[in-house]
Amino acid sequence: MMSQGIRQGLKQSGQLPPVVAGTIGTLVSNSFSAADIEQQIVADLGEKLTPAQLQAVHDWYQTPVARKISAAEIAASSPEAWQTIQARAPELNERFKGTRKAEMFDRFDRAARATESAVDTTIAVQLGLASALAAFSNDSANHEQLRQRIESQRSMLSGVVGQQVYDSYLYTYENIGAQELELYLKFLESPAGAAFSRVVTNSIQQAITEPVVSIGQQMSRLLRPETSTGQ
Repeated sequence: MMSQGIRQGLKQSGQLPPVVAGTIGTLVSNSFSAADIEQQIVADLGEKLTPAQLQAVHDWYQTPVARKISAAEIAASSPEAWQTIQARAPELNERFKGTRKAEMFDRFDRAARATESAVDTTIAVQLGLASALAAFSNDSANHEQLRQRIESQRSMLSGVVGQQVYDSYLYTYENIGAQELELYLKFLESPAGAAFSRVVTNSIQQAITEPVVSIGQQMSRLLRPETSTGQ
């Protein structure tokens, strides 16, 4: 989902040919491992949560409601699901307009740090890939302007990403009842749930952003090979 989003964003920017934008997306896709991210999360949870918090998280995920919600989240997180989420967004937005589930989104978004974390990660990824875009120019000032423009997009990105998170929320929890969702929110808002969400989102962000510098370096070599061979 992330690599496809980067492809689309770079193509829409008009700053790179489609084939180059596709190459960047491929490098991004090949630079991340779900297994590595999972190991990072497990290690960070063991290090940063207290035994009591870990026990509370464990107890929650043993409940039938938590298992039902987890199954829905896993199904909605697959790359194939993203196209379905986008296609069904207008229908689900209209269907749930004014409902309790729609009203509960702000609580969910704050507790899960969904939009905040996604925007932070997007900015970090774009900043890391700025060196790849700068490979087309010898003007360091142009590179700095690009970085400033990326940073200035935070407010706009919050709106765009917030809508995407809302669309995903409606799709993921479509068959989760309001009372079940209320139980989930109470867990996320509890001290243990809040600590759990914070550690998980931070771990995912770190696992995603750390390889980005390497991706930028790869793209610089790929797009401007003469700089390393012609001097």
